[in-house]
Amino acid sequence: MKVEQIAIFLENRSGRLAEITGILAEKGINIRAMSLADTSDFGILRLIVNDTENARKVLKEKGFTVGTTSVVVVEVQDKPGGLANVLQIIKKADLNIEYMYAFTQKSGETGLIIFRFEKIDAAIDVLAKAGIRLLSGEEVYAI
Repeated sequence: MKVEQIAIFLENRSGRLAEITGILAEKGINIRAMSLADTSDFGILRLIVNDTENARKVLKEKGFTVGTTSVVVVEVQDKPGGLANVLQIIKKADLNIEYMYAFTQKSGETGLIIFRFEKIDAAIDVLAKAGIRLLSGEEVYAI
């Protein structure tokens, strides 16, 4: 199951993140997950939102460079070894993770790991066959 994510390229300067989140708030778009990676000159903000298409559209209208990518969201137990178990499955299948980020909904229950794989369809197949719970876009957007 693939989940759509938007990636926004932004200059590494004060106020840009506040500007983006303000634009989304004005349009009633809710951020479900976020990751920010930066260099000295620019950053890449990755967001999963409840309305991907509208978010992409309004940010482009405001002059931001925006792309969409597919990611995989897996549920793990929120306890020591929850992530390690999933990573062992990925390792055994020789799958390459391009990047990942995570969050928990309620401590001690489950965590959600967002993966970007080099071979996303192969990763979905391997994880599903291993009994790992994959979330649909609708489930993630509704969190």
